Amino acid sequence: MSQKILIVDDQFGIRLLLNEVLQKEGYRTFQAANGIQALEIAKKYSPDLVLLDMKIPGMDGIEILKRLKDHNQDIAVIIMTAYGELDMIQKAKELGALTHFAKPFDIDDLRSTVREYIHTETV
Repeated sequence: MSQKILIVDDQFGIRLLLNEVLQKEGYRTFQAANGIQALEIAKKYSPDLVLLDMKIPGMDGIEILKRLKDHNQDIAVIIMTAYGELDMIQKAKELGALTHFAKPFDIDDLRSTVREYIHTETV
């Protein structure tokens, strides 16, 4: 069975790009535009990895990360941020995020990091 990845970003174009790239890699993907959708999908489908944008209207990435970890402490999360959000990156890592990508990110770097972490987490 293919590994499941949840993409959480309020920007449709980023979700679409990541969805396309990760499906080509053979992953089963889910998309959420906000925190409520992300938490519902995480509870229903138990993704192996979450790609989480930190700047989302309503419920920000830190709050989403906390709630994801409350639901499943072992869930793997990679955060995506704009440059210069060092406090948010540090807080996310303290809460259990594996690593981060600054936007705009290199899609090949992201692809290889996802591959590395998803295989590490599922082995």
